Amino acid sequence: MTLPPYAALLGMTVEDQADGAPVLLLPFGEPVLGRPGFVHGGAIAGLLEMAAIAALDQALQAEGGGRIKPITVTVDYMRGGRERPTRGIGTVTRLGTRIANVEAVAWQEDRTRPIAAARLNYLIERP
Repeated sequence: MTLPPYAALLGMTVEDQADGAPVLLLPFGEPVLGRPGFVHGGAIAGLLEMAAIAALDQALQAEGGGRIKPITVTVDYMRGGRERPTRGIGTVTRLGTRIANVEAVAWQEDRTRPIAAARLNYLIERP
């Protein structure tokens, strides 16, 4: 799976598959530093968006492909991301003919304690 250039800029990689969806890894470092000792909120939102795109792309490829355009992105921050790697995963909750709904979650050491979550809606253009 090839991630968009923004993901590469922040150093994101696809770590593995969990429950059929790609897990993205965002390493902690200078490119994602916010206030001292914490991951910048924009980098967390970017991770959530890239995780959603990866999950949606995988689902679309299984149905013959398609192009996507974001409609809405809503991010809920639950706690600060500390100086450690952050992971994210997306889940396609609805894949329609023209609209897709995706949820994404970011966590650090414990997946049951997310640091942020997002709900994203995409317009789909099928071939």
